[in-house]
Amino acid sequence: MAQDIKITTVDVGNSDEQGFFCYKSKPKSEGYRRKLAWVKERLAEGLSIHILHEGERSVGFIEYMPAEHTWRAVNADGYLLIHCLWVVGRAKKKGYGSQLLQLCLDDARKQEKHGVAIVTSERPWATGRKLFRKHGFARVDTAPPVFELWVKAVGDVPPPSFPRDWDQRLARYGSGLTVFRSDQCPYIEHATASALESAGELGIAAHVVELTSAEEARRLSPSPYGVFGIVYNGELLTYHFPDDKYLQKLQERVLGEGAAS
Repeated sequence: MAQDIKITTVDVGNSDEQGFFCYKSKPKSEGYRRKLAWVKERLAEGLSIHILHEGERSVGFIEYMPAEHTWRAVNADGYLLIHCLWVVGRAKKKGYGSQLLQLCLDDARKQEKHGVAIVTSERPWATGRKLFRKHGFARVDTAPPVFELWVKAVGDVPPPSFPRDWDQRLARYGSGLTVFRSDQCPYIEHATASALESAGELGIAAHVVELTSAEEARRLSPSPYGVFGIVYNGELLTYHFPDDKYLQKLQERVLGEGAAS
């Protein structure tokens, strides 16, 4: 029997009840509480979150906002920019991603925007390109290490672009480990704690840069992802949760410095 499908739009009146999909099983966690506060502040800036329910289960969502207020490091005035689009588990391959994307495309038309843009990556914590290519998006720019900017424009309008000052951003904070973080994703709280713990175990000086506004995320972030990143001695080690590959890379850098000294 087919499941009933419903899409709920998060707004000021229901944000406490609906939340924002991710981490909903941990509403008392610091990451959840910080993200919820972030959502409530951003709704006044045009943030849109739509959650798709299959029966009683929440199985996917889309989050986007006007690019003038986006927390991705992108130059895209006049566009809507998607932060996240996620469908989970057995709900995949049912067309739900397309339904959620269509909501954003419809909003762009209603708001007379230039179109819709998204930062993609085939690595974790960023949406892949496949769905957007299927729906007529075109790749208009790339950025290191593996980011692409995909756009579906309305008419003959200027395309968005990535900044070009990544090397200068990476060099700005000198030696040691720097964690760039924000409250846009509830997983960032745990990711930051993990990065600092790893630095402590390796005896590395570490500090945190809190990105407290969209302007700071666009101007200071070491990658297009915008809301999280770990830099060590001028090198971007990761923009997603510090996994085994990140830890190995960090250890190799530290051991290499020890051998050279």
